Amino acid sequence: MQRFLSRIVTGWVLALLAGVSQAAHGDGNVKICVAKIVDHPALTAAEAGFENALRGVGHAAGATFERRNANGDMATLAEIAREFARPGHCDLIHSIATPTTQAILKTVKTTPVVFSAVTDPVAAGIVPADSSEGSRTGTHVTGISDKWPVALQMRAYSRFVPAARIWGTIFNPDEANSLAHVAEMHKAFADMGLTLIEQHARNAEEVVAAAEALAGRVQAIVITADNTSVAHIDRIAKVCDAKRIPLFAGDVDSVSKGAVAAYGMDYFLIGYAAGKKAALILDGVPAGEVPWGRVEKFSLVINRDAAARQGLKLSPDWLRRADRVIGEGR
Repeated sequence: MQRFLSRIVTGWVLALLAGVSQAAHGDGNVKICVAKIVDHPALTAAEAGFENALRGVGHAAGATFERRNANGDMATLAEIAREFARPGHCDLIHSIATPTTQAILKTVKTTPVVFSAVTDPVAAGIVPADSSEGSRTGTHVTGISDKWPVALQMRAYSRFVPAARIWGTIFNPDEANSLAHVAEMHKAFADMGLTLIEQHARNAEEVVAAAEALAGRVQAIVITADNTSVAHIDRIAKVCDAKRIPLFAGDVDSVSKGAVAAYGMDYFLIGYAAGKKAALILDGVPAGEVPWGRVEKFSLVINRDAAARQGLKLSPDWLRRADRVIGEGR
């Protein structure tokens, strides 16, 4: 902690000595470019949290935001990245999710980039290989990871449905974050003596087809940190409702979309933490001097209506443990 504070203070002193602050942008106005791979509740919450943090320290009032959504298309994402890389186009970039940040960093070499909702920044090549959580990158990048407690999640969900021996998951194999999570899921299920079956999906239509394909083979479905599946989790939920298969998610924002439960993160807080880092940068601290890290506060959210539709009886014990319960269970 002392080293962390020392680095931040040092950054502030250097900024003040160099006369670098909001005044570096002339009248104090800055242009913040925001990009995300797709629109879904978790990423939208991260975007809102980021801007809320900037408003809290007075940066949003004088800022211009350019918000871009690739709608799941990698070619569009690459074009957004090229636009953001144009000299003077952005003063700071908020890149939301792993594929977004990877695409941005292929073209953006000097503009400060603050990422949020990135599962494993080291494995994804977003921060240096020798940069551990809580350390500075020494580059133009910092941000907040959303690495989920995968083993804890899988153990918790298995207790919701103790009779389920075969589980299914749907993910986009083109997303590095998904591959990392699914590998952890396989290990967690194997440690419990359970089986995990995969189905791949790269778009909305394939997501529905994957859910239908799993329906006759598994006793429960769990969705990982996969942007494609999370963006269309309501469609997966409809299949699970019809087939009476319990559906679990890793982010709490997906519970209201039809999952039975999620033991996960509040993505608003992830975005908020990233916004605090962006505020330091806008006040003159070099991005590479602002340590990257992750939010570690997890919540259990349960949807009684989804449980009823999917044929799962919730124990009173689980309802007592929940941080939040939605629905009436009818």
